[in-house]
Amino acid sequence: MNPIEGHLPTRSPLHDILAPTGIAVIGASADPTKRGYKAMVGLIKDGYRGDIYPVNPKADMILGVKAWPSVTAIPGNPQLALICTPAATVPGLIAECGRRGIKGAVILASGFAEIGGEGAALEREMMAKAEAHGVRIIGPNTSGVFNLHHHINLLALDNVKPGDVGIISQSGNMLLSLALEAQHNGQVGFSTYVGPGNQSDIGFNDYLRYLGEDEHTRVATLYVEGFRDGRKFLEVAREVTAMKPVVVYKSGSTEQGQKAASSHTGALAGSYAMTVDLLRQSGVSVVQYSDEILPVAEGLGLLQKSRGKRVAVISDGGGQATIASDRLAEAGLELAELSEATRAKLREVLFPQASTVNPVDVAGSTDANPSLLATCMEIVAADDNVDSVFLVGMFGGYSIRFAESLLGDEMRGAEAMVDLSNATEKPLVIYSLYTPIKPPALRRLHEAGLPVYASIEQSVRVLAALGERGQYLAQIHAHARETPVDARPELTAMFRQARAEGRDLFEYEAKQLLRDHGVEVPEERVVRNEAELAAAAAALGETPLAMKVVSKDILHKSDAGGVRLNVVGEAAMHDARNAILDACRAYDAKAEIEGVLVAPMAKKGVEVIVGVIRDPIFGPVLMFGLGGIFVEILEDVAFRAIPLSRHDARSMVEQIKAKRILEGVRGESAVDKEALVELLLKVSSIVAAYPDLKELDLNPVIVNADGYAVVDARVIVDRDSDTTDKEAHT
Repeated sequence: MNPIEGHLPTRSPLHDILAPTGIAVIGASADPTKRGYKAMVGLIKDGYRGDIYPVNPKADMILGVKAWPSVTAIPGNPQLALICTPAATVPGLIAECGRRGIKGAVILASGFAEIGGEGAALEREMMAKAEAHGVRIIGPNTSGVFNLHHHINLLALDNVKPGDVGIISQSGNMLLSLALEAQHNGQVGFSTYVGPGNQSDIGFNDYLRYLGEDEHTRVATLYVEGFRDGRKFLEVAREVTAMKPVVVYKSGSTEQGQKAASSHTGALAGSYAMTVDLLRQSGVSVVQYSDEILPVAEGLGLLQKSRGKRVAVISDGGGQATIASDRLAEAGLELAELSEATRAKLREVLFPQASTVNPVDVAGSTDANPSLLATCMEIVAADDNVDSVFLVGMFGGYSIRFAESLLGDEMRGAEAMVDLSNATEKPLVIYSLYTPIKPPALRRLHEAGLPVYASIEQSVRVLAALGERGQYLAQIHAHARETPVDARPELTAMFRQARAEGRDLFEYEAKQLLRDHGVEVPEERVVRNEAELAAAAAALGETPLAMKVVSKDILHKSDAGGVRLNVVGEAAMHDARNAILDACRAYDAKAEIEGVLVAPMAKKGVEVIVGVIRDPIFGPVLMFGLGGIFVEILEDVAFRAIPLSRHDARSMVEQIKAKRILEGVRGESAVDKEALVELLLKVSSIVAAYPDLKELDLNPVIVNADGYAVVDARVIVDRDSDTTDKEAHT
């Protein structure tokens, strides 16, 4: 196993709360149907070594422990209170806890903001008491807490054992599912669990920081329904993932989709895909299916990372080797190309009919000698072209399938695999169809810290997570984010004027913003009258031109007939201008028309979109993808949180499915990808400098072998009255 290195810059205050030396159980009970009873049972049964203070005004003793009539009557010094009483009692109890010096409270009751109205008011009252008295709140509406290394089990769950998987889950049933799965697995144990509930005080970013610092947690695992402060979570995740793996299952989309989106980017932001991209940008391993959560957490906890995505498959069955190869390709992994030296060594130990091309099919060579599989794994693990080794088939079941006498050889094979895992940094992942019945050889592997799975799909997801994490860590030095440009007073004034006039930036203003900060924007002119049209014709000559209406009231220029293309010469410009004005007046007689924008037609190339949205959960987010009219149909886009690093920008260009078009197809030249990277970085730095920029759409941007040209630009202004007070560096 690889050591976990690094540290977070500040110590989380949750250590005292989640590993307290004294716990007050408010609402403790001798009634087995009450949560106050279960919490007491959990503490006593698990051998909690701190002080337990049951609080119940109607009892002198509860389960053999001295009870106290109120919080203020407690003689000791508990750091944590578990409040098991109804919601209406909570604000007053929080004040009592604060006066008693209790640092944190776990609130089980529902009936707060999640029900709206009166519940939200009660939650505000609770938080006012908490802030006034210095009490941190877990919940409300939480399933509870356990910290098994400190013998704290406030959920009284049976058959959960201490281990190195930390879990934060907004679903109590999901925790129960993971606990039962771990019990069946037999080897997975947990460190800390918290149900964050409403996150009225402590949020996911706080819990993640704690798990990052916790010496007993080797992998942090989160089930998330909604982030309260997604921006802060990404920052903490960036710190924690540099030290240990973080696994997230995100249900649904972000908390607030863009219901009234006013741009292409706004229509696509707020999606599940955006959330996944942003989490991965911070090094998080995102799982798509709930049954992947524990397998991936276990695999990352045990193996930490792989050097890359090149996998060597050893199989004792051709069908399953084919399935494994398909799943590996779908997961973005590669079948490692084995060296000739490696293949020669395999041929020395396998039957002539065996295939030594990856995936390696032993073709019956191991039927009477299953330990030979370990030899094959050792041979391929020594190949520099291999990053991880995947054993696929029936290992562990040879003595069941063929002859009991093979058990000894299988056990020798298992010991050889354990020795190999200790001698190599390359992950060894085992899939066996006999995993569900846990034969001795597989139990030995599992007990020694080798992950063993009953599903090829889960095994491949683990291999993918190991490869993604290894590549992220290898490139982490390249993740330094670009600094914002310096905001220019005249451009800030331009935003201020637009807001005062109740409009967004005109297209020519949006392009001025870009041009003044180094973005490649074609020369253009605004034509308001015949004299300006003549001047534009003289300046632009016989070049084919694009002419577009400029109006704050006409957002979709093409729909209004406000666009003319390939206009050549002054006479044609005159006719096109009149046609645009007539069409737009017919489209909206009340529209205020500023003029007509005239610019040279862009060279032929690939249309892409670059956009920005200020997401209510994650803050400013940049989008890149295939542009033009199909962007919202194809949704082939990538997202990253602003500010970007150069690595972020490059990975966006490489992520989209249409990257093959960028690389040149059917005789077309490849586009200048580095120019695109520079464009993404410049847009990121501009957005970080101008907080009044609410949304941005550059669609299309025409990119070709010579660079790019921003053909259309739209900037939506934040109309909120407090925007002038915003920080320039978001």
